[in-house]
Amino acid sequence: MQILHDYPLKSLNTFGIEAYAKEYVQVGDVSELKQILEFNRNKKKLILGGGSNMLLTKNIDALVININLKGIEVVDETTESVIIKCGAGETWHQLVMHCINLGFGGLENLSLIPGNVGTAPIQNIGAYGVELKDVFEKCQTIHTKTGELREFTKGECKFGYRESVFKNELKGEYIITHVFLKLSKHGFHRLHTEYGAIRSKLEEFGKSPSIETISEAVIAIRKEKLPDPKEIGNSGSFFKNPVVSSEQYKKLLEKFPEIPSYPISDSEVKVPAGWLIEKAGFKGKTFGNYGVHKNQALVLVNYGGASGKEIFRLAKIIQATVMRIFGISITPEVNII
Repeated sequence: MQILHDYPLKSLNTFGIEAYAKEYVQVGDVSELKQILEFNRNKKKLILGGGSNMLLTKNIDALVININLKGIEVVDETTESVIIKCGAGETWHQLVMHCINLGFGGLENLSLIPGNVGTAPIQNIGAYGVELKDVFEKCQTIHTKTGELREFTKGECKFGYRESVFKNELKGEYIITHVFLKLSKHGFHRLHTEYGAIRSKLEEFGKSPSIETISEAVIAIRKEKLPDPKEIGNSGSFFKNPVVSSEQYKKLLEKFPEIPSYPISDSEVKVPAGWLIEKAGFKGKTFGNYGVHKNQALVLVNYGGASGKEIFRLAKIIQATVMRIFGISITPEVNII
C-alpha cells in the first residue's frame, strides 16, 4: 500500500479528463483504509470509486483514495429472499449480472449502469422505474476523520431522487465500504415493465418478462441510447429530470403542447431534461472535441482531449438556455470537482 505522487487520473474517470492527483493510493480492505485515514488525518481527501459520476475540472490538490474492496456473498436467506453483502469496489453491472445468474431479482432494471457498488447509495442510482432504495437494506461505512465504523439503515440514508445523506449533510464524512441488498428469489420476483421502452423491446425480442429478459432489454436500450465510455468519454446522464408544479406544467403545455411528463403527485410533475435540452437545440451539437451526444441529449461527451472546464462551461450554457426558453432549472446529476 503505497502513496503515489502526481498520479494521472485520466483512466480513472469515465469522462476521460486529463487531471492529476497530488497524492493517490488504492485500498483493498477496511484495515488498509483505516490505516490510511489514521496516518493522513489532516490531509484533504477525495474518495474515488468507479469515476463514473464525476467531472474533473482541475488537478486534485488532495490525497485521492481509490476504494477497491471486493467480495459478494449471501449473508441471510429465507424462502422468498436473500440478503447479499457486496464490497464497495465491485463493478455495479458485474454485481447485477452475478445476481441474475444466481436467480436473484430486483436489480435487472439497473443493468449496465456504470460505476462501482460503493457509490450507488450516494447517488441512489435508478433507471426504468427502479431505484437502489427499493432493494437497499443497509451499508457499512467508516468516518474519514475518526476511523469510526458505522452502519446506515435505509431510513438513515435519506434517499431521494438521485439524492442521499451522503450527498448532502454528510458529504465527505463517511466512506462506504460494503452495501447490503435484499433481493427476491425465484417465484417471488416483482417485475417492473412499466416503461414502454422495456415492453417494446421485449415484444421485439419475442420474449416474456423475467429478470433475465428485462435485463437484456435494458442493456439493449442503454446501448442504443448511451455511448460506451471506453469509446467516447461521458458520465451518463449529466442532468437530473426536473420536477415542476402542476400549475407550472399547465402553463408550459399552453406554449409547448407536446411536452412530456411523469406525474409525481397531485401537485408535482417530472419533466424529462433530455427533451428540454433537445428542444433547446443542443442534441448532437459539437464544440470542437466535446459536445452533446447525438442519440441522447442528457449526455455530454468528451470526444478526446477536452478539459473538464470546457464541458462544465457547456453545461452552464445548456442550463441558462433551458431556463430562458422554459423557465425550468435543471441541475447536474454529476459531481463537479
